[in-house]
Amino acid sequence: MHFDDGVLPKEYAQYTGKKVLFIVTALLGLVLMFVSGVCLGAVEIGFFDVVKSLAGSTISRQFDIIIFNIRLPQVITAIVAGAGLASSGAVMQSVLRNPLGSPFTLGISHAAAFGAAFSVMILGTGTMASSISDAVTISNPYTTTFSAFIFSMIAAGIILAVSKLRQASPEVMILTGVALGSLFTAGTMLLQFFADDIQLSAMVFWTFGDVARTGWREILFLSWVTLFSICFFFINAWNYNAADAGDETAKGVGVKIESTRILGMITASFVTSVIIALVGIIGFVGLVAPHMVRKIIGDDHRFLLPGTVITGSLLLLVSDTVARLVLLPHILPVSVLTSFLGAPVFIYLIIRGGKR
Repeated sequence: MHFDDGVLPKEYAQYTGKKVLFIVTALLGLVLMFVSGVCLGAVEIGFFDVVKSLAGSTISRQFDIIIFNIRLPQVITAIVAGAGLASSGAVMQSVLRNPLGSPFTLGISHAAAFGAAFSVMILGTGTMASSISDAVTISNPYTTTFSAFIFSMIAAGIILAVSKLRQASPEVMILTGVALGSLFTAGTMLLQFFADDIQLSAMVFWTFGDVARTGWREILFLSWVTLFSICFFFINAWNYNAADAGDETAKGVGVKIESTRILGMITASFVTSVIIALVGIIGFVGLVAPHMVRKIIGDDHRFLLPGTVITGSLLLLVSDTVARLVLLPHILPVSVLTSFLGAPVFIYLIIRGGKR
């Protein structure tokens, strides 16, 4: 393709313009939803009061406590966790060439949850407390995350091994994920069987994904891990485009497909394990967000990844805000809502794949 005087052809400008427009629109929606998420709750705070408070002006002591101690950490956690889960799902779908791939459907989330539960109950890295606001306080998030990562990597390794089999169709890999999810769920139930009453109630509550349980220390740790992972994914966007074309094509253009696949799965599993260790299991965000974005702007990972990151954040933030409001004064864990949203989409993708 020839470019005269550095000017892009009109068709290519239109091709990229629609994608950039979607990304910018989604980003503006995320900013608007960020402020709305801080406004809405059992105590409603005015939009301009929130803006003034975030800008440094003191509205009232009560509002400042609600905003900076409760809602702002919850909103930021939803944004970061949504970005991490969605980008991991997009990468898994690419390197495995499996449209149904995501941390939840491949059993990696359940493996990470078992690792976190093992660390909390056996290694003593969590303080058990049966309360409305927090069931488990992680006293050592690094050990807990490492334990979750080890078990998530075991699941990812099995998925990679299955994907190398000659006749490993997407359906076979998903069935493998279902088996792994069942296995690690059984392991978590075994831990719960030997727990006392307080530990049992706390661990059951902890398995519900809830972005309201993190403090600023956990948010900082989660943000750095997610930022590192997303930067790694962006750097390898071209490699993921090549992987979508098939192993032989990728090798033909100089992409080391095996290392791309392994490093992509390791990084996606790592960020997933951190999220699961800190907020619990949140299903289907990693499946739904990439498909929503792919439907609109296509498979080019230069645009798909940033679009997926923003859409995943927006999806989880909207879900958390709705879960916070739908049964006031009771607050639903966000994982309940994402599962209601994701299950029909998952069934639709399976049916569509079967028709193909």
